[in-house]
This record gives sequence, C-alpha cells and structure tokens, in this order.
Amino acid sequence: MDVALGRADFGPDSRAMVDWCEQTPHTAVVAWHTVSNLFYLIRAARSDSFARSFIKELLNFAAVASGGTEGVRQALSLRMNDFEDALQVATAISGYADYIITRNIADYRGSVIPALTPREFLRRFATER
Repeated sequence: MDVALGRADFGPDSRAMVDWCEQTPHTAVVAWHTVSNLFYLIRAARSDSFARSFIKELLNFAAVASGGTEGVRQALSLRMNDFEDALQVATAISGYADYIITRNIADYRGSVIPALTPREFLRRFATER
C-alpha cells in the first residue's frame, strides 16, 4: 500500500522491500484477501486502471496464498485482537511464509509467524543474497 500510494514517510523502505522481492524469485506471498483490499483502497486513492496495473505487476513476482475454510477457522482460533491480522497469519501459515512483513508489528506479537518491518527484513536478509 505504501508503494502504491507513494507514501513518503514509509515509501523508501517499502519500495526497497518490493524491489528485493522482484529480484529474489519465489520469495513473496500475498494473502488472497489482501489483493481485494489493495485493489479497493488503491482504486479509491488513485484510479481503477492504476489499481489493476499495480496488482498485475505484483502478480509478476508474488504468489497468492488463500486460507479457505480451514484458514478462516484457524484465524478465528488465534488469540489476536484484529481479525484481519489473524487472517494474515492463517494465510501466511498456508502459504508457508517465514515472516509477515508489515509496519504494524505490534499487532502480531502473538503470531506464530514473526512479523518484521520492511526495514528490519532488509537489514537482516537483503544483503545475504
């Protein structure tokens, strides 16, 4: 979202993270429901054509993971305050993700998959290629 909307406060780290994913095949997974959320938020802020173009580009390097019925059940069982965050965790599990990359790491403290900010991830892993 930071990249799509050109958010100056967070954009550089997020842009670098997206660039790393583009250059590192088979590393990025995005939740099915996130694609929908991205589309509607980007369309509202920019335009329908920009949202479609952004998502098409995203799909060039990111796999889409879905949680299905069992994923939603799993999300419901997680002890997390925000259901959307719980859906992210359940989808990350189904997509075999090692990390959840987000600026909102506080809400993922109880997650079975660790959350890192884009900056933290890049510091740890971007130089290891």
